[in-house]
Amino acid sequence: MKTVSITSNSLSVIFDQLQAELGGKLDIKSKEYKLELNNDIVKGFISGVSIEKAIIYMEYSIVFKEDVSFLNRLSDTSSIYFGYCSKGHVKQSFEGHAKENKLGQFQTGIFSNSSENNIFFSFEKNKKVEFSMVTVDVLSVSDKELRDQLKTTFILDQKHSVFSYIGSFNLKIVEKINHLNSLSQKGLVRNLLINSVVYLILALEIEQHKNDLSNAMTNYYSLTQTDMEAVKDITEHIRSCPEIQYSLKYLSRKSGLSPFKLQEGFKILHNRTVADFIRNIRIEVAENLIRTTELNISEIVYSVGLTSRSYFSKIFKEKYNCSPKHYQNHQNLLSIKSLNMNAV
Repeated sequence: MKTVSITSNSLSVIFDQLQAELGGKLDIKSKEYKLELNNDIVKGFISGVSIEKAIIYMEYSIVFKEDVSFLNRLSDTSSIYFGYCSKGHVKQSFEGHAKENKLGQFQTGIFSNSSENNIFFSFEKNKKVEFSMVTVDVLSVSDKELRDQLKTTFILDQKHSVFSYIGSFNLKIVEKINHLNSLSQKGLVRNLLINSVVYLILALEIEQHKNDLSNAMTNYYSLTQTDMEAVKDITEHIRSCPEIQYSLKYLSRKSGLSPFKLQEGFKILHNRTVADFIRNIRIEVAENLIRTTELNISEIVYSVGLTSRSYFSKIFKEKYNCSPKHYQNHQNLLSIKSLNMNAV
């Protein structure tokens, strides 16, 4: 097995070490690093960005051609690793410990090492893996309340004790990762958006840990990975076809899940009931149609699967704080102003 040693929390040092061990072409833009890889060892990419002095975000989309381990050999023990696997799986272990933890698809994992037990993240050969990691140097966190909470919860005895947690399935995080990868903005706006999304990913990781502890104490029902994949698939079906007159029975039959499991899955993924999610998607699609098409309000209402214009106006105003007609007129005024400016 090939071992790649990481000895720093500095993103520039990390990528110098990765390139020295794995080869590839390194591209650096502002605070963003991307190592493109296509050789006898690995194919894919590893990217990273500095959020602040205390936090870095890294993403791996790779297929190794041999078994590879990343050994985080740091001089201090103040780092916490918040991992998430979007595809495939990653194994985690501590130096000197026989036990391995497996981080599967859609699972969160939180780890911290002691001074005597460095941390490994291992990848199997010929397995496609999409894996993200938020690393927090706790001692460098500027907010004292957050610093104390992280240290108390995730860092135990710094010399002897290690911390490892594998969470239940979470599809909210993969949506945020996809959002992060779809950002097209440049400069300051891009930096601000990246920071906000990474902080949200970190918050979701911490929230998952808190919820799992609470659920374990109350014997809360937990969905399987297969169940969550079915919820994700039915979610995408609703997004792509909002005009269908859905019923819980229809969605249950199509997904292969019981109505109870389907409702629980939507609460976990979207923090909404199935009906609330469908209604919200229809409003969002309608808002986009108002901005981007010449359809009148009645045509838009029917195109998103609603039958009552008054009901549509009510729920649109609840979400956007104005009527659909007012919103449409405002868009038209903006278009006229833009045309007049272009004509000058």
